[in-house]
Amino acid sequence: MGKDKYENEDLIKHSWPEDIWFRADRLSSAHVYLQLHKEKNIEDIPKEVLTDCTHLVKANSIQGCKNNVNVVNTPWSDLKKTADVDVSQIGFHRQKDVKIVTMEKKVNEILNRLEKTKVERFPDLAAEKECRDCEERNEKKPKFRK
Repeated sequence: MGKDKYENEDLIKHSWPEDIWFRADRLSSAHVYLQLHKEKNIEDIPKEVLTDCTHLVKANSIQGCKNNVNVVNTPWSDLKKTADVDVSQIGFHRQKDVKIVTMEKKVNEILNRLEKTKVERFPDLAAEKECRDCEERNEKKPKFRK
């Protein structure tokens, strides 16, 4: 989860195509990124994990935590970020890939459980992405040689 709009921007730049992106629709909120294993997609994610992600978004939105909020989730590959778009604003390539969940009220039991398991990390996202891209290139080399 990004702490602010600049960290969210960094997460957008260094995520992988199979990652799932969550945020409140039309409200300022945290961006939550769910990093999936290779060749997995949103259908493979347990419903409880999706619920946890939407609760994190709602709880970390100043306006959304008090009211009903629509939480948008979509694969990272569907995010459309152009140079003329302001920091923290995003569009989508395919609207049909965007899923919206309405969160009416927060469930404190879920948020308390998540808070107890919270781990704060400050990863070098660019290095992680380069390492993963290098691994993927190395996996493809034998196929190319054949």
